[in-house]
Amino acid sequence: MAYKTLDDIEMQDKVVLVRVDVNVPMEGGVVTDATRIEKIVPTVRDIVQSGGKPVLLAHFGRPKGTPVPDMSLQHILPALEKALGMRVIFGADCVGDAARDAIGQAGEGDVVLLENTRFHAGEEKNDPALARQLADLGDIYVNDAFSAAHRAHASTEGVARLLPSAAGRLMAEELRALDAALGSPKRPVVAVVGGAKVSTKLDLLGNLVTKVDHLVIGGGMANTFLVAQGIEVGKSLAERDMAGTAQDILKKAEAAGCTIHLPVDVVVAREFKANAASETVAADACPADAMILDAGPETVAALSKVFTDSSTLVWNGPLGAFEIEPFDAATNAAALKAAALTEAGTLVSVAGGGDTVAALNKADAAARFSYISTAGGAFLEWMEGKVLPGVAALG
Repeated sequence: MAYKTLDDIEMQDKVVLVRVDVNVPMEGGVVTDATRIEKIVPTVRDIVQSGGKPVLLAHFGRPKGTPVPDMSLQHILPALEKALGMRVIFGADCVGDAARDAIGQAGEGDVVLLENTRFHAGEEKNDPALARQLADLGDIYVNDAFSAAHRAHASTEGVARLLPSAAGRLMAEELRALDAALGSPKRPVVAVVGGAKVSTKLDLLGNLVTKVDHLVIGGGMANTFLVAQGIEVGKSLAERDMAGTAQDILKKAEAAGCTIHLPVDVVVAREFKANAASETVAADACPADAMILDAGPETVAALSKVFTDSSTLVWNGPLGAFEIEPFDAATNAAALKAAALTEAGTLVSVAGGGDTVAALNKADAAARFSYISTAGGAFLEWMEGKVLPGVAALG
């Protein structure tokens, strides 16, 4: 889709409303991980350097439409000022006199942070009146929060339709990476989808088999597909009632010319705990009293060949119980192979989703991928082929 970026708009002497995601973890009133704050710095700095006045809109936690002191954005002010290296003026509300006063106090080079948008019930309802109140504060709207783009809220979708709008640097970077992965990718394309349950990723699997050349299924999901093929998986996590659905996905993939890859060998154990006694067996030879906790080395070797023969990789979810050793081996090995191919310039690799980022970080591979999305729900809905309201509103 076509959308404007900061390079397409004149910001001199303009008040620029910027939707950001600074929903960071905190402990004892102190930010413990400022990654999300650091990621908005390029957008805010570019607005200031272009002569605009950035006014940040954001949510924090789930206050359910009423002010909650512990969820005030005032708590992040020190971390925000440190990351930006600029003075940040706080507005005690995101609309009305308090917001206007804060904007009025801001001089050249200052940044304004307005209070939690979710302190208003109209935010999550995408209330037109709240969107209008937000729009009345500024001249231009910039969305730099891809992670909230799957939600049609007043600050993500409503206000975007009332002002000249553009994507911020982080949003534009994310959209470019995603387009390179599934929109107009270099082929062949391989997708890795892991996780516990098929039932939570039906839309994802159904969309991917029509978009990619190879689909690798791992984790507990793979067990359900093995069951669908008449293979016994012992005490492994498997959704036996989803076997019919798994068969339908296999048929849809075949019709679309997508090759589905399931484990050919598996690592099994009798206990789900770190360093439990384990053995590697063929995928169709899981003992009745054991559970599958990881893919085996033959499977990793096969996946490595698929990665080597592919040009684009999209990854969501681990291949096994990556949280505990030694059942992180397949995820680690496959991730490191993808990272090496990316560094060699033969593979474009895009990954996202909570467990995925954690798994790739644990494997020491995340920093070597082409792009890592921290967007969670928005990344998943994009992989499912759904329209993201916050992105569509920029078109």
